[in-house]
Amino acid sequence: MSDIAALSRQLLHFSPDALIAVDAHGVIRFANETARAVLGYAPEDLVGRPLEVLLPERFRARHATHLAEFHRDPHSREMGSRVADLYARRADGSEFPAGIRLAPFDWQGERYVAAAIRDATERRSVRDALVAARADAERANWAKSRFLATASHDLRQPMQTIRLLNAAMRRLASGCPDIEDLLHREELAIDAATRLLDGLLDVSRLESGAIKPQLDDVPLASVFADLQREFDSPAVAKALRLEFSQPDATLSTDRLLFTQLLQNLIGNALKYTERGVVRVAARIDPEYLEIGVEDTGIGIPADKLERIFDEYYQVDRAGAPRLGVGLGLAIVREVARLLGYQVSVRSTLGEGTRVVVRIPRQVLRSTGADAASAAADVSVAGSAARGRLLLVEDNASVRTATELFLTVAGYRVLSAASPGDALALAPQLRAGDLLLADYRLGAELTGIDLLHRLRETLGWEMPAILLSGDLDSLLRVVKTPIRSCRFLGKPVDTGALTAAIAALGESPVAANGTGG
Repeated sequence: MSDIAALSRQLLHFSPDALIAVDAHGVIRFANETARAVLGYAPEDLVGRPLEVLLPERFRARHATHLAEFHRDPHSREMGSRVADLYARRADGSEFPAGIRLAPFDWQGERYVAAAIRDATERRSVRDALVAARADAERANWAKSRFLATASHDLRQPMQTIRLLNAAMRRLASGCPDIEDLLHREELAIDAATRLLDGLLDVSRLESGAIKPQLDDVPLASVFADLQREFDSPAVAKALRLEFSQPDATLSTDRLLFTQLLQNLIGNALKYTERGVVRVAARIDPEYLEIGVEDTGIGIPADKLERIFDEYYQVDRAGAPRLGVGLGLAIVREVARLLGYQVSVRSTLGEGTRVVVRIPRQVLRSTGADAASAAADVSVAGSAARGRLLLVEDNASVRTATELFLTVAGYRVLSAASPGDALALAPQLRAGDLLLADYRLGAELTGIDLLHRLRETLGWEMPAILLSGDLDSLLRVVKTPIRSCRFLGKPVDTGALTAAIAALGESPVAANGTGG
């Protein structure tokens, strides 16, 4: 026997797998030495015995059918539709999960099947552990998504109550400097808590996969215009110049996420700039649309740049108070990841920082002036005569606080605890009245459903302001603009609320007036 033949015979007998050869009648004609360790049989004890001896009894009845099917279409394959299907029986009667590979071959004019049998106990244990871990992860992710859906509304409800009560007390305390100072400090604490809650929920939603980008054609000029309106007042309050370029481009993106990314960058720049300018500019090169947010602020030390996008991380400023909680740039990181953008930072300590968002050129849809800036809002401002406010809120404490604030602010309020109560008030409503409702009103109706019902009942287009603790998700649901309707997030900024009422044509009336 040649050396190669001898080596081949050794490899065959001492293969890592038990090897057997079975003839067309299902009789074992060969078994290698490894069969002793895997199956508990000496090779010579297997030869001449039917293959069924290696099968658990519950599988033997089906074996003849499987063997006939294999011979009709013989080819090398893994046996069984799933690893979990396969078990083998040892000589002592014990069973083990088996991995079995089949291969047909012909020898001396007869058809045989070679089977490689491996003990898959360890592999099965790993697989089962992975399946269990995946199930645990899916349950955890579902629980997190459920928590976020609930928290977005329920955690903001008490914040809404506190903010409205603070605003009402500030109006009542006008002319009392000591009390005004205390209420101002309380307002700052409320703002800080609101920012923390918003940041926590935003980061959690982004990281959990609860938010999926919804792409649309978005004119960059209209986004910049919205941002300028939003940040003009904070910039003026710090005597800073806020400059925006006039981009002439439309890109395919998720408008809410894209705006949120820029909001955090601009807000961060204003926060850490005491004098000078915050500049937002866009330029297009052969590969990217680049949006830069540049400031003349305190700058970031070189050894801290790599960490600024970490959650809760803030650059230490000797002797200076902490500003915020360090979630803004973590949100930027997650939004950029979702949208497929790149974000880079350059900074010089004491001179300023420049953050650049690089957006792949292929997302550009067109260039040209935007004639559709109204797409920034789901709402379309209507006109309303002077009237009352129909307040619909199912949370008693929020309803009481809202009614108190509006009354102190000079509005006449009709209050309802449910959609049914609001519809019952319909006969009392008249042109000029305005609906102010929570979007989530229990299982009965949403605020939008209520608005449509009221409009159908009244026969005229009642203007409305709808409040939501999860405004981003709501705006994704509302695909078609609703005329004479504005959407505001909870906890609502009282200035934004009164501005929305004014924009819809409502004017304060005396609390003891007739309202109509």
